[in-house]
Amino acid sequence: MTNTLSILGSTGSIGTQAIDVAKKLNMNVCALTANSNVKLMEEQVRLLKPQLAVMYDEASANKLKTAIADTDTKVLSGMEGLLQAASTEQADTVLNSLVGMIGLLPTLTAAKAKKNIALANKETLVAGGDLVMRTVKENGVKLLPVDSEHSAIFQCLQACPKESLLKKLILTASGGPFFGKREEELKNVTVAEALNHPNWSMGAKITIDSASMMNKGLEIIEARWLFDVDVDNIDVVVHRQSIVHSLIEFVDNSVLAQLGLADMRIPIQYALTYPDRVPSPVKQLNLWEIGTLTFDKPDYETFKCLNACKEALRIGGTAPAIANGANEAANELFRNNKIKFLQIGQLVQESLKAVKSCPINTVEDVISADKAARDFVLSKV
Repeated sequence: MTNTLSILGSTGSIGTQAIDVAKKLNMNVCALTANSNVKLMEEQVRLLKPQLAVMYDEASANKLKTAIADTDTKVLSGMEGLLQAASTEQADTVLNSLVGMIGLLPTLTAAKAKKNIALANKETLVAGGDLVMRTVKENGVKLLPVDSEHSAIFQCLQACPKESLLKKLILTASGGPFFGKREEELKNVTVAEALNHPNWSMGAKITIDSASMMNKGLEIIEARWLFDVDVDNIDVVVHRQSIVHSLIEFVDNSVLAQLGLADMRIPIQYALTYPDRVPSPVKQLNLWEIGTLTFDKPDYETFKCLNACKEALRIGGTAPAIANGANEAANELFRNNKIKFLQIGQLVQESLKAVKSCPINTVEDVISADKAARDFVLSKV
């Protein structure tokens, strides 16, 4: 059970819900970080009274200093500030809900500082999975998943006493706004259409990843590292209702699932209270109100990111970092109307052929691969 929490990415969707959970559980919050939302950060500082508040954007940090000059909260900026929040002495758990590769160094820093990590920053494991898991193991800390799918698998695995009994992981996918559409129908979709997710309220980058199904591809890579399962033993099923959050299959073909309403406060709370469970603010699931649960096979041909992520795992080394970096660059280009929607998957696939993968020995190997992938994508526009 967490006593004192540091929240990286406190003004985002996961961060704000984590604060809600922490308040209800009377957990102390000693550090908060955000990119540039000074108004919301000021509100959070006054509510939680943390020792440290970090704005990644330096100009925003200066505005925050002025806004909360009457408080005792120290204000820092940039990566240096993020790393201090990730290793602050007061925290026993660091919740990392940063978006993108920016979350990698803070995760490694938290592990080295002997902090348990509640991880909602999937790019950390996608880009540097081998390095991260080694660092976590070497420092004897817990890395607990916050993503609803990985939390579901983690919860199901509590009923699996031996690794040899596990046959397969099955990740559920909502299918996003373009479920059932073929390539021809997606050639000219707009950013607004891609941002219209049917079930979840998320940030723009993650919502576009859901539309392209890159989000699920990244989760396949994340699951491989979190649970030490071969890529060929990880499946995806499209489940539009987002009630079944993921499943595991045993060697006797029994299947165990975790169900709940589409509310991120359940996986956030479980990561913060593990191994305990406590009452939740989330509404109770009544299956008779849901009525019908459906399951469909993913369209790997149309949504090319899924196969690209599996291929990256098979290549190994920095290939997942290459796929992730290419996607981050392509995702941003699409949001800025510089490329078409279908080009996201195409560029991720091309990056794996164009950028050479190498073994991961240090964090610099990951950062270099990420930059090379981004440069490749930008060179194609």
